[in-house]
Amino acid sequence: MLKAFEGRFLLLVLLLPFWSNAQENIITADVDHFWEAYDKIQTTQDSSLQMEYLETYFLQRGTPGLEAIREARNYKATEYLEAINKYPKYWESIRPQTLKAKEYALEIQEGVDAFREIYPEMKEAAVYFEIGVFRTGGTTLDGMVLIGAEMSMGNENTDVSELPESMNYVKNYLAGNPVNDIAFLNVHEFVHTQQNAAWAYDLLSQSVFEGSAEFIAELAMKRASKQPALIYGKANDQLVRDRFIEEMFSPWIYNWIWNNTDNPFNQRDLGYYMGYAIVKAYYDMATDKQAAVKTIIELDYTSREAVEGFVESSGYFDKPLSIYKQQFEKKRPRVAEITGLGEVVNPATGTFQVRFSEPMDTRFFSTNYGPSGESHFPEIEKVEFSENGREATYYLSLEAGREYELIIGSGYRNLRAIPLIPYPLQFKTLNE
Repeated sequence: MLKAFEGRFLLLVLLLPFWSNAQENIITADVDHFWEAYDKIQTTQDSSLQMEYLETYFLQRGTPGLEAIREARNYKATEYLEAINKYPKYWESIRPQTLKAKEYALEIQEGVDAFREIYPEMKEAAVYFEIGVFRTGGTTLDGMVLIGAEMSMGNENTDVSELPESMNYVKNYLAGNPVNDIAFLNVHEFVHTQQNAAWAYDLLSQSVFEGSAEFIAELAMKRASKQPALIYGKANDQLVRDRFIEEMFSPWIYNWIWNNTDNPFNQRDLGYYMGYAIVKAYYDMATDKQAAVKTIIELDYTSREAVEGFVESSGYFDKPLSIYKQQFEKKRPRVAEITGLGEVVNPATGTFQVRFSEPMDTRFFSTNYGPSGESHFPEIEKVEFSENGREATYYLSLEAGREYELIIGSGYRNLRAIPLIPYPLQFKTLNE
């Protein structure tokens, strides 16, 4: 019996340095502060007083991690207060889980150590457990790992009964019991702290950016990702790939990354799978696996040439990217006709219509400066889409005897988020 006790004591002594290191690198103070503010908010119905409590007990006491996650996901104080008041069952059910954040310190440190084994160049990063407003389970900013505890520490028993249909993505996420994969999530985000950019430049590059982190996490943790997008993608690779090919050069990623399930596959975040599949193909064909890991992590996401060269070398796609890019350009929507606007116009009649080659996403407008810049840009009073999305009507306030320039921009996009080919306009107004 004494020997057994001595053995357990020795194990505890051996683990203490690792536990201490884990605790130092994992900061959970903002979670505690949130619940202090939450309890104070429950004592009053006065919205002004509630906001004062939120600011005093939570936001003003925030660590750099809280500041970072609010910046990364644009969390506003009013959103916190609205969510607290609208979803009390959710908060009460997830509270015990979030308060266990410190208990995951050793598991997270073990994951970080596993990552270091396959990537010895790893730079240290602090891990902050944060409370956000349902826009991320985990992200990074300025070399910090930011865990969105109000999502990532939930499970299938978290009470989602008050959440609206627009937040089904939260329900689906929690159904996968993300709290059981906190260490895996942390490694994914840790990979991002090692990469040279926070964002890439189009759907293809952003997918590789996200997918590389998921693949490296699998490699380090020696287990498959449980992310539903990867499970679906592996089972439907060709189907997903064919659709992705048609859209991968778009700068708009929202149909594939951080999206809802209102897409042809009824599955969110399939961009993660596409990037994962590309990275896995590269790794599988590499003879020097350690060098491959280094290449994957250190890929220059600021360089189109570097990213597309990496994708080409993976052999994942059947054809060169140049062929797919040509096909993409041919299918981009165009301005089919401009009506109500000639080379010389009456300044009192500042209205014209843009007819597009196909229906556009009516949530987005895009008008940019012409070559001469702001000095030749007309004052736009408003722009209205037709009901079918095929036309946009511009209402301008014009001055007599002026030359104007504008560009109908690529921020216009069709229903598949393919950007419009920019269309320049130049005109003059009559002298009064």
